[in-house]
Amino acid sequence: MELKVEYFNRELEVAGEKFTIESGKFARHANGSCTVKIGETIVLATVVASKEPNPNADFMPLTVDYRERNYAAGKIPGGFFKREARPRDWEILTSRLIDRSIRPLFPKYWRNNTQISVIVLSHDGKNDSDIAAILGTSIALYISDLPFKIPVASVRIGKVNGRLIINPLITDQRSSELDLVVSGTEEALTMVEAAANELSEMEIVEALSLAKDTIKEMCLFQKAFSTKTKIEVLYPNYNLLLKTDIESEAILKAELSVAIKEKFERELFWSSFKKDLSVRLIKKYPNESMSTINEILEDIFYKKARELILNKRVRSDGRDFEEIRPIICETDILPRVHGSSLFTRGQTQALVTVTLGTPTDMQVVDELTGEHKERFMFHYNFPGFATGEPKGERSTSRREIGHGNLAKRALKYILPNENDFGYTIRIVSDILESNGSSSMASVCGGSLALFNAGVPVKSSCAGVAMGLIKDGENYIVLTDIMGMEDHLGDMDFKVAGTKKGVTALQMDIKILGITIEIIAQALEQAKRGRLFILDKMDTAISVPRNNISNYALRMVTLFIPQDKIGELIGPGGKNIRKIQEDNNVKINIEETGKVFITGLESVGVDSAKEYVESLTVEAEVGKIYKGRIVKVMTFGAFVEILPGKEGLIHISQLSDHRIKKVEDVVKEGDEVRVKVIEIDSQGRINLSLKVVNKIL
Repeated sequence: MELKVEYFNRELEVAGEKFTIESGKFARHANGSCTVKIGETIVLATVVASKEPNPNADFMPLTVDYRERNYAAGKIPGGFFKREARPRDWEILTSRLIDRSIRPLFPKYWRNNTQISVIVLSHDGKNDSDIAAILGTSIALYISDLPFKIPVASVRIGKVNGRLIINPLITDQRSSELDLVVSGTEEALTMVEAAANELSEMEIVEALSLAKDTIKEMCLFQKAFSTKTKIEVLYPNYNLLLKTDIESEAILKAELSVAIKEKFERELFWSSFKKDLSVRLIKKYPNESMSTINEILEDIFYKKARELILNKRVRSDGRDFEEIRPIICETDILPRVHGSSLFTRGQTQALVTVTLGTPTDMQVVDELTGEHKERFMFHYNFPGFATGEPKGERSTSRREIGHGNLAKRALKYILPNENDFGYTIRIVSDILESNGSSSMASVCGGSLALFNAGVPVKSSCAGVAMGLIKDGENYIVLTDIMGMEDHLGDMDFKVAGTKKGVTALQMDIKILGITIEIIAQALEQAKRGRLFILDKMDTAISVPRNNISNYALRMVTLFIPQDKIGELIGPGGKNIRKIQEDNNVKINIEETGKVFITGLESVGVDSAKEYVESLTVEAEVGKIYKGRIVKVMTFGAFVEILPGKEGLIHISQLSDHRIKKVEDVVKEGDEVRVKVIEIDSQGRINLSLKVVNKIL
């Protein structure tokens, strides 16, 4: 039996590039599906939902999986099994981009299990698949029967040679000062993710405005699509008597609870009251469920916590709206690591370490666009004890990968050039306590640890999380939000940067109506908070240490001509093996001629460097060299003037006066100073000892 699915094929032009959207050909059993093509990059977006709501869900059960098939780029997966396995970090991060773009647009009480799957079918190596994936997801949802009624779109903004570019090609992104991904509806923004090279807040707002105008066009395009009859969302129908009984006690208790400054006291007070009230009410209303009582109680707590800020202009912990929680910055926490710090802000604490490695420690990243190596890694861990939960450590969560990537984006622009500092850098942030903004604590701790490790970074870097409480036209922007304000607020806007400008952004919202004006205010408020935090950090350590840790390997980096690589390695690796053994070092050579020399002792590293430099240096006519006699013949003596390079002192060039035999002047093993008097057409080097003796 043939499936009856409406087919369409339409085109949308964005900044001179054409998106082609096709639906009704692939994945027709899904609630909604489509393909999006840009250039020769094609993604398939599908959405499927359960027929009935999940009775155990107290939030929207949405899962997004973005996956890249290796065949899309004409590749066979590496490894033993030769098939795609667990999602790579890039796929997880793109899944999060899609999720954060669409989640605010679902009805509050949508409880049907919802699965969004996006598959990259073809990749041309030029056009991004993530922007197409978000567009495809929105269209698949909009034309489906799911209660998704407002289209969303996304654009990437780059800045190359001072000019903003919409959806830059992958090649242009490598030289871009900005990588800004923005999602939104026709009216407002829903998600922002960015890395920037210390751009000003004004430049960020300019880029957001350009993105907003483009997104509006893309959303209006989607509104022309016909949609299926939407599934009706079941809103809770509470027992009015039960609701009245709850409100008679809970409103006052919620008002008291939200005014308690200390987190654990507040949580204990409210949870104890909830437990006591629920036990009493379930006896009075045996046909009601505990989950219904909890929903009503949480709605009351939510409203009272927001009223405290919006109407009474007071935060739960008593701070002003722009006040940063108390900060403690410490370094040199762990004696054997290469760099460490402990950054504490209120009840959020990050222990951050820096480890310096060799080029062999770089992370090999295999993507559809090709394989490359990462010299900078940032790993974020969030154990259960950070929030007092008995939760064991298992595989890395999507949240941990996302927070680590945000901190990495914030710090990567302050790192020294690889040619000046060739170390592989790994930062690990272990969250020991959490009450909001642990990713931004990781940025601050990471900056301090880099200073402590002696990494010659450009400047210090800090981050702060901004929040928003909004009711109609009345709103408050909060600086340095704690956990409760994140949970009950309408926006989580993380801003990181230096004293000079912004290096990273991440914004998630829970409501519609976040305008550019609100974001601009939040950016300026975040700048004031960031500068305050940077000043606090400077009191602990204001400049990077002069030297790296004694426990870190010593390293030097140099370049040799590519045609000299073979000469450095030597036949069967003879030369490089000898250098490594004589100096107790390791040498890594890249195809470009870049050479890394690492060892435990500076003396050995410096000695090996001199040897490598001399091995690749050409002899020059007229230059004097110190060499060693390696062979004596009847007609003269051969001298090694550079590693692997020998020249001949003819018997006539040994002395000012006539001699009978060479041994009368030199013998094997003698060290001599000689001058290059000729290099013939065959590259043979002729030397003189008597000329140097005259000079001396």
